Amino acid sequence: MHQQKQVFGHPIGLFVLFFTEMWERFSYYGMRAILVLFLVASSKTANAGYGWTETDALKLYGIYTFLVYLSSVPGGIIGDKWLGQKKTVMLGGVLLVIGHSVLAIQTLSAFYTGLVFIIFGVGCLKSNISTMVGGLYLPGDDRRDKGFSIFYIGINIGGFIAPLIVGYVGEIYGWHYGFAIAGIGMAIGLITFIFGQKHLKGIGEPAKALSLEKQEENRKPLTRIEKDRIIVLLISFLMVVVFWAAYEQAGGLMNLYTKQKTYRTIEFLNWTVPASWFQSSTSFFIVTLGAPLAAFWYYWKKKGRESSSIFKMALGVIIMGSGFLFMAAASYQYKIEGSSAMYWLVLAYLFHTIGELCASPVALSFITKLAPLKYGSIMMGVYFAATGLGNYVAAWIGVWSQTAGELQIFLGITIFCTCFGLLILALLKPLKRLAHGAEDIVMGEQIPSDALNL
Repeated sequence: MHQQKQVFGHPIGLFVLFFTEMWERFSYYGMRAILVLFLVASSKTANAGYGWTETDALKLYGIYTFLVYLSSVPGGIIGDKWLGQKKTVMLGGVLLVIGHSVLAIQTLSAFYTGLVFIIFGVGCLKSNISTMVGGLYLPGDDRRDKGFSIFYIGINIGGFIAPLIVGYVGEIYGWHYGFAIAGIGMAIGLITFIFGQKHLKGIGEPAKALSLEKQEENRKPLTRIEKDRIIVLLISFLMVVVFWAAYEQAGGLMNLYTKQKTYRTIEFLNWTVPASWFQSSTSFFIVTLGAPLAAFWYYWKKKGRESSSIFKMALGVIIMGSGFLFMAAASYQYKIEGSSAMYWLVLAYLFHTIGELCASPVALSFITKLAPLKYGSIMMGVYFAATGLGNYVAAWIGVWSQTAGELQIFLGITIFCTCFGLLILALLKPLKRLAHGAEDIVMGEQIPSDALNL
C-alpha cells in the first residue's frame, strides 16, 4: 500500500473521500428533501409541481430510493471486477452531475431521465467509495472504525446543509432551481475527487493491476470461516432492511406529515419554517452527538461490556423505533387539536439519530472486516441494496398509512422494531461465533476464534 501523509492521525486520502462523499450526499439529500413535496405540489400554483396524489408520490419515491441503492450491486461488481473502485467512483460522479443537471429542465421526460442518471450514478459511487475508505487501512489497524466515523460525519454535513439550501430554494423559488443546486454540489464533489487522486495512489485500483500472487489469491474458493462470516453479514443486512424501512419515513410519510399537519409558524418572528428543513435534523444531531456517543462506546468497551457491531446494530434498531412514539403522540395531538407541535418531530428525529449512530457507521466498518477481500465492493453493494429494499418498504408503509391511519402505523413501527431488535440480541452469542473473531484485533493481529471463548 502506498504510504500516505497523515492528517489528524489518519491518511490524507480519507479526507479526499470525506469531501467527495459530503457533496454526493448534499446532492442526494437535497433531492430527497423536496422530491415528494414537489410531486404532490399543485400544478396550478406559481411554484408548480406535478399535482400527484400522496399515494402515487410515495410509490415513486419508494421505487426511486430502492433502485438508487440496488444499483450499488452492479456498481460494486464493476468496481471489483473491471474498472476498479477509483474509476467507478469517477464514473458515478459524472453520471450524477448529468442527472441533476437534466432535472433542472422542466419537462416530465427530463424528470424521468434525470432520475435514471442519478440511480446509476449513486450505484457506481456509493459502494465503491465506502470500500476505498476501508482500503486506506491495513488489516488490524484499530483506526479503521474511527476512520469510518470521520467519513460518516462527512456524509452528514452534506445531509445537514442540503435540505436547508436545496429545500429552501425549492420550496420558495422553484423546485427545479433546487434540483440544479443539488447538481452543483455534486460537481464540487467530483472536482474534489479528481484533484485528490495523488492522495489515493494504490487505493481502489482495477483488478488487472494487482500482482499475479494477489490475482491467484482472489481466485481461491471461500474458506469455511469466510462462508460463516458471509452468513453473519446476510443476517446483519436483514437488520439493515428493518432499520431503513422505519427510518426512511423521514423522506416520505413524515415529510408529508410535517408539511400538512405540523404547526410550523414561529409566532414572534411571524415566519413559517419550511417543511423540508426538518430533514436536516438527523444530520445535525449526528454531527453534534457523533463524538460524545463514540466516546461513550469507547468507555463502555474499556469496561469490558458488550460492544460488538451486531449488538450496536440491534440496539440501534430498538432506539430508532422508539422515536416513533413521539410521532404517535404528534398524531394524537393532531386528532384532538387539528395540528401538532414541532417539538414532536425534533424528538422523533433525535431518537432516530441516536439509533442511526449506533447502527449505521459500524455497519460500514463491519462489512470491510467480514467480507472476503475479493468481494469487498460487491458485499458493500449488497448492503446498500438492503438499504434500498428498506427504502422501498418504507414507501409502502407510507402508502398503508393512508388507510390504516398514521397513529396506528407509528405505534406499529415501534412495536415491530423493538421485538426484532430483542430477537437479534437473543441470538448474539451464536452470531459472534460465526464471525470467528473478526472484530477482536490486538496490536495489528487477529485473535484466533478458539481463544476467545465466544
